[in-house]
Amino acid sequence: MNKIKFANRLQFLQSNVFADMDTAKSVAISAGKELIDLSLGSSDLPVQNHVLEAISQSLYDPSTHGYLLFRGTQQFRQVVAQWYEQKYGISVDPETEVLPLIGSQEGTAHLPLAILNPGDFALLLDPGYPSHTGGVYLAGGQIYTMPLTAENNFLPILTDIPPSVLSQSKMMVLSYPHNPTSAIAPLSFFQEAVEFCQQHNIVLVHDFPYGDVVFTDDKISNTQSIAPSIFQADPQKSISIEFFSLSKSYNMGGFRIGYAIGNAQLIRALKQIKANVDFNQYLGILNGGIAALSGNQQGIKNTITTFRQRRDTFIKALHKIGWQVPTPEATMYIWAKLPEPWSHNSIQFCTELVKQTGVAASPGVGFGAAGEGYVRFALVQDSSILETAVSRISEFMS
Repeated sequence: MNKIKFANRLQFLQSNVFADMDTAKSVAISAGKELIDLSLGSSDLPVQNHVLEAISQSLYDPSTHGYLLFRGTQQFRQVVAQWYEQKYGISVDPETEVLPLIGSQEGTAHLPLAILNPGDFALLLDPGYPSHTGGVYLAGGQIYTMPLTAENNFLPILTDIPPSVLSQSKMMVLSYPHNPTSAIAPLSFFQEAVEFCQQHNIVLVHDFPYGDVVFTDDKISNTQSIAPSIFQADPQKSISIEFFSLSKSYNMGGFRIGYAIGNAQLIRALKQIKANVDFNQYLGILNGGIAALSGNQQGIKNTITTFRQRRDTFIKALHKIGWQVPTPEATMYIWAKLPEPWSHNSIQFCTELVKQTGVAASPGVGFGAAGEGYVRFALVQDSSILETAVSRISEFMS
């Protein structure tokens, strides 16, 4: 039997933090452990009823059952543009500056195909979300990682990028509030990044799924804070594109719906890639997205309240067992620095933890070399289960 030869690009895609932990979880379940899965940031909260009703009604409309081309997404794009303008006060052209996506991950993975030639550099956060890396490798690009440290509030130091790399760089990917560190970037940093990318003719990509999941309140207006958008620093959309998702704010992860807003040339280029890869998702899903974005937003407030309560419960429990972890101001994650003797082997910690206790977490090194020494917990279980998880962790570490 002949041996099949695969493309060299697959060599860079051998390991994935979520796939690796999925294997470890399967082993633990087979051994009879009761699994508490805190490894994957998939919300366990329900989708709002008015969103489900919009999708349900679509199912009985035969006109929604066919292929959906760009023209058929017009109403969704218009609602996206209106939503963004209401939220951030910046106008968006729904015809040229909005593109529906099958989740924001589709956009971040496909955009490098439109920007990079083989050998070009992409500037990525380390640690960062795995699909950012995968998309660059699939495009034949090179990666320069920008290390994130607690000492610098998990923000990259742009002036540390060597001139030799900058001369070959075509895109920079940021993502704040940040997965996995939960860091928030102030508007001043985005202004610095926009100016830097304009100066070096680099496309600025902002992956923005956690923009609503912020736990601080605006004391002046007595309203829930939201994280800054990249277009508050680049209102003319000169070099920027931003990816949004309904997975976190609206708990629609399984529905696979997101969108890009940005520079019209970048949107057009990504649209060209998308047209050769897939059609859009089912129109009923977009109708659900329309209902989510234009309907009652109380569900977002409830989601934020729930994750804030879970955060406080989990942090308090960790502190009680002597694991001092900072309290994050955003996202659904806890980014915990590992104590000895696991401070240099996050994979071993997570593998042994799920094997012995059934508690699954994500090793920090799975998000990049600078993530070694950390572990990420996703707050996707009820508070009582989170307390049980910490109790098991305490037994494991004692």
